Amino acid sequence: MITETALGLITVGEIMTSKVVTIEMDDSLEVIRDIFRKVKFHHLIVVDGEKIVGVISDRDFLKAVSPYVETMSETNRDRATLEKRAHQIMSHYPVTVKNSCQIQTAAKLMLDRRVSCLPVTMPDGSIGGVVTWKDVFRAFLLSPNST
Repeated sequence: MITETALGLITVGEIMTSKVVTIEMDDSLEVIRDIFRKVKFHHLIVVDGEKIVGVISDRDFLKAVSPYVETMSETNRDRATLEKRAHQIMSHYPVTVKNSCQIQTAAKLMLDRRVSCLPVTMPDGSIGGVVTWKDVFRAFLLSPNST
């Protein structure tokens, strides 16, 4: 079992990915596809103005788009799946954490809520980053007491 002493008092702000790609609720799946192709991220944060309203994972995208898009078997109906909007496939009401949240708390939230990432907010309410299960796992492996 991971103990507090094994990871010290590491916060989400210390391990999060600070490069965040945001999209708007009405962005199409075609736009989302193009973003996922260009970046190495697996999650996009959906915003309405400055407010975080959802998260789209690469898995959410793959479930929503026809597997025949850009193949020889593609039909107009398949291509139309790219016209869906972010708000139609996003996970609504995402669980967020503050950058000062300890990683043990974040890990428990991810397990309890069955999510693979948590958007991280800064003290002023802005988006500071994203913490994923990989970030938490990496912190554990790099911790001096993890052996």
